Amino acid sequence: MPVRQLPETIVNRIAAGEVVERPASVVKELVENAIDAGASRIDIFSDGGGRRKIVIADDGSGMTAADLALAVDRHATSKLDDEDLLQIRTLGFRGEALPSIGAVARLSITTRHATEPHAWSLRVEGGDKTPIAPAALTQGTRVEVADLFFATPARLKFLKTDRTEAEAIREVVRRLAMARPDVAFTLAGEERAPVTWAAALPGAPGQLIRLGDILGAEFRANAIEVRAEREGVIVEGFAAAPSLTKANALGQYLFVNGRPVRDKLILGAVRAAYSDYLPRDRHPVVALFVTLDAREVDANVHPAKTEVRFRNSGLVRALIVHALKDGLAREGRRTAANSASSVISTFRPASMPPANWDWRSSPSYPVGGSAAPSFAERTQAAFDVGAPSADIRPTEVTPDLLDRPLGAARTQIHETYIVSQTRDGLIVIDQHAAHERIVYERLKASLDANGVQRQILLIPDIVEMDEATVERLVARAEELAKFGLVIESFGPGAVAVRETPSLLGKTNASGLLRDLAEHMAEWDEALPLERRLMHVAATMACHGSVRAGRVLKPEEMNALLREMEATPNSGQCNHGRPTYVELTLADIEKLFGRR
Repeated sequence: MPVRQLPETIVNRIAAGEVVERPASVVKELVENAIDAGASRIDIFSDGGGRRKIVIADDGSGMTAADLALAVDRHATSKLDDEDLLQIRTLGFRGEALPSIGAVARLSITTRHATEPHAWSLRVEGGDKTPIAPAALTQGTRVEVADLFFATPARLKFLKTDRTEAEAIREVVRRLAMARPDVAFTLAGEERAPVTWAAALPGAPGQLIRLGDILGAEFRANAIEVRAEREGVIVEGFAAAPSLTKANALGQYLFVNGRPVRDKLILGAVRAAYSDYLPRDRHPVVALFVTLDAREVDANVHPAKTEVRFRNSGLVRALIVHALKDGLAREGRRTAANSASSVISTFRPASMPPANWDWRSSPSYPVGGSAAPSFAERTQAAFDVGAPSADIRPTEVTPDLLDRPLGAARTQIHETYIVSQTRDGLIVIDQHAAHERIVYERLKASLDANGVQRQILLIPDIVEMDEATVERLVARAEELAKFGLVIESFGPGAVAVRETPSLLGKTNASGLLRDLAEHMAEWDEALPLERRLMHVAATMACHGSVRAGRVLKPEEMNALLREMEATPNSGQCNHGRPTYVELTLADIEKLFGRR
């Protein structure tokens, strides 16, 4: 078959396959055009998941008759002043969206520019363009797309249900609305009540209002403002407290120069910043905005413009990690799990008898009106759970301890939890989780300073394991030695432990090595050394902390509370679990109906 030039209609349909993947792609391209036109209000309507109809109306600058005639031709755009693709300051720049949409759907555009006496309209059906004609419109542009993919019926088979496609449209609009809080958005159609996000004030407060409207009140209540700047690169936005997490990374919204993107570099940086706070199967909720010079980022690497490439990717990654870690450290004691509202929600009111209940009809009512022998003793025995593990109520508590953030220790229950009193409430502390964070931060500090102090074992511990596990541990011996754990091979199926970290005190070397081996089996060779070392530190901290079931003396409990107050990120252990829960006196009174 000889080489031939493809017809224009076929070329446009091929291009549409790259740009118009699904109805949500159409909405994305048209809303981006409205934003580039300077719109302050954008209305979006869809029907049938966007297959039957999509309507985008805005109050932007509009187009003249000459511009409208050119707008539906391939590679015609008003967004590039010259041929420099390194100076892209708009969301769109290819000039492919409108001709690609017109090639596979029935496209109608009505627009009015301020210099025109009236509006103009144009229709494109399956790539066939009609002449422009006068129309009625007060301001801006109105674009209507009907019968999407009617010209390429095979594409319809690959679309999902109307509900799924409508949800994809909603997600696209949500991301664009987060990127531009100064623009008002209205999303309607699909037999749902219209959703309106009003324009917010500029700056961080307005940004948080818009994010709260979209991501919910829970995010707004737990959002931590983050900001960092270096060498012309600015990273700002809001990150949720560590215990407000999701099971996947869909709650991470990333923007580069106002463009919503899904960039692996930024996602990896977010994961690294939260590595000290979250379990491996949980993901943080963040909205980050990266702003830098247009020449330092390439937006022309994906047809749908959902990916970017940074000239100095290392700087961007380091700045994101720094901004997030700085914000999380600043709000170290603040988590969603230890807030009073979260604690109160777990309580349930005790079941009450019916209003017309007669206590004399109870099976326990004494025969003859007198109590049976030992009645009180037998019933109360069921509630005998033993005395508190440690009780320091008789001990005088200095008033200044009550004014400390974690208060004064009052008792220990179930050999696991410390109950402390503050001026306006009480706090319950998980002693193992709290001490785990303290040991972890000490290990990190020792590593950064002059290395972890070691203690030489008089008699080396010999730990027997299978050969594969032994090889895995010995291969990481140098990394383990940085934390004071010195091991060496002791035959084909055993490891000799010669030194352990002093911070851990007397530790179970066998259990520690087995846990380390399990974690190492999940490591990827591409995992940075720093991350691998932090995994080692977290495992050691777990083994070196105060265990649940240990009875603590009053002075030990208070010492633990004071160390928590001085330790960064003490609101969670290094597995992401909260270390304490707090109830104010007002919240306790609510539980008992006193207010």
